[in-house]
Parts: sequence; structure tokens; C-alpha cells
Amino acid sequence: MVTILSVVAVCFTGVWLYMQQDKFGASPSKEDRKRYELFFNYQDGKFQNISPTPMLTPNYSWGKLIKEQLFEKPQEGVPKQAIPSIKTDLKNLSADDDVLVWFGHSSYFIQLDKKTYLVDPVFSGNASPIPGTNKAFKGADIYRAEDLPKINFLIITHDHYDHLDYQTIINIKEKVDKIICGIGVGNHLKKWGYSPEKIIELNWYESTIESDALSIHCEPARHFSGRGFSRNNTLWASFVIQSKTMVIYIGGDSGYGRHYADIGNKYPSIDFAILDNGQYNPAWRAVHCFPEDVIKAAKDLKAKRILPAHSSKFKMANHNWFDPLETITRLNQTENLNIATPKIGEKINLKDTNQSFEIWWKE
Repeated sequence: MVTILSVVAVCFTGVWLYMQQDKFGASPSKEDRKRYELFFNYQDGKFQNISPTPMLTPNYSWGKLIKEQLFEKPQEGVPKQAIPSIKTDLKNLSADDDVLVWFGHSSYFIQLDKKTYLVDPVFSGNASPIPGTNKAFKGADIYRAEDLPKINFLIITHDHYDHLDYQTIINIKEKVDKIICGIGVGNHLKKWGYSPEKIIELNWYESTIESDALSIHCEPARHFSGRGFSRNNTLWASFVIQSKTMVIYIGGDSGYGRHYADIGNKYPSIDFAILDNGQYNPAWRAVHCFPEDVIKAAKDLKAKRILPAHSSKFKMANHNWFDPLETITRLNQTENLNIATPKIGEKINLKDTNQSFEIWWKE
């Protein structure tokens, strides 16, 4: 018994010491938590979703989930060959180009009305705090921080490792003018050397008005947060960019919920919506969208055009790597929505609604 307890103590101490590294970020202070208690979406020391959101689907056991993850592998969870990708020269785009460039998973660059936005960048090649445990697919990791131009707005939807990447955030520090994020996420950024004056933390339904022609709004998502053992002590969110010529919805990670219809009713016209479509599992149905949910969400938002994201870079669920894009494309044959499916790095011309894309995942 003494030997067992000693081993457990050593393991616990090792984990604790490992988690003292900067990449795990910063927890809210006592003063922060006291301030959070005034928020409508903060109860019992945690941020809360609008509707009940179980981490594990009812009637689904952890034992069943572990068994599936270990023994019921998909046929092609990881691509057998390098993913087709394109290296767009982001530094030499024309100032008049209104484009979106997807970096795989949920990272992308937007240039719109002469402003630049970077969303949830992950360029370290790993979506985990443990090196080499969730590596990017070959071909999906062709961009680095040095490939980026000056960024007017860095938008972080939540603090999970596949959206808030410590090494990337460190590497782009000198390129970023302002950061917009949910409540509490700024603590991570301040610990990593970002000036508090650059950070704008928003709660759901709050906005930052940058000019008469640009405002950015924070809206709900149905998800969760956390970088250590504590969950939901920072806010997860979606965002709406209302620019001079377009309205863009940034969905972040989210399960399907009534917030999509609420947002669709709030904004008269959403020209482009980026939606969570990948890394789904029946076991955690409440916190990620299946392709059929993306179709419903796009209709609720009344979005004119959509980009299905959260796929094609990391394996985080038990489906074939190509299933998200293959399934939503098949479902759309009867829906006829305007769905953009670019290669990683390929330019989406935001105002060209007739732009077409190859079925590249079959190459």
C-alpha cells in the first residue's frame, strides 16, 4: 500500500509540475470570479449554456465511449496521403481583395473592407498540450506565423487547445493590433505577454464598435471551455462581424441549439457563416454539430453562404477524416445551399457567390 501511494504521489506531482508551464494559461483570480457572479450566464462558479448541455449524451456511458475510442477505429481516421493544399501569399494580397483563407480545422484569415482578421490560429502542428499527441495531417500544416500580414483583429472563440494555441499566439504577438475574445480568455493572453490595452473581452450580447462602418458582436455558442482539469471558467462564444459591405458569422465550436435561430432573427442579413462541422460523435452530440445540424443551423441563420469548418487537420473523433465534407455535400444535393468547400489555403472570394470548388477530399 505504501508503494502504491508513493507511485500515485509521484505521478500526481509530475502532472502538477507539468501543468505549471505557461502554455496551460491562467485561471481567473478571486476578483475575476466575484465579478463573473454578476453575469447572467455564470452560476455555481461556472459559465453556463443557454440550454441544458450534457457533456455525455444521456444513456451513453463513459465505458462505451472508451471502448469505441480504443477498439472501433474508423477505416480512414487519418488521410493515407498528404491533403491537397495551396500556399496563398497573404502578405501580398491586394488591399481591395475581400477574401477568406481557411487553414484547416477552425483557423482562418479574413480580409474584408481593408481590415484583416485572424480566427483561432493553430500553426504549431499539434492540438494538444502534450507534444506529438494530436499532430496535424500531412499537407494540412503548411502555414506559419511568418506567413501572416499585420492582423487588425485576432478573434478567439474559446480556450481549447485546437483553437487557442500557445506557440502560435506567442509567435504572432508583434503582428496583432487587437484581440477580441470571451470573458476570461484574456487572462491567458496577459500571462503570455499581451498588453491588457489590446484585449477586448466580451460577454454574450455585448459588442465593440470600432467605427461607423465596423462593429463586432459576441453571441452565444453551445459548447464548453477549459485548458486544465477545471471546465467552464472562461466563456466560449460565437461572433458576428458587421462590416461596411458584409456581415460574417463566426460560429466557433457549438452543438445545435436555438441560439442559431435567435442570431438569424437578430441580424437581418448574414452574408457568410462559418460553422462547426467535424469532430462529432453521438457521445458528445450536444457540443458539436453533425453535418445535418449544420444544414439546420445555416437555415436558422438565413445565411447566404456557409463554410463548414472544424475538419481536415486533426483527428479528434471516430469518423473518417473526409466524412464531414463528404456528408454535408451529399445532404446539400437536396437542400441547394451555397456551401464553400475550399482546399486548405485556397482563397474564397467573399463576394463571388458563384465561385465553385473541387471535391478535393476524393483526390
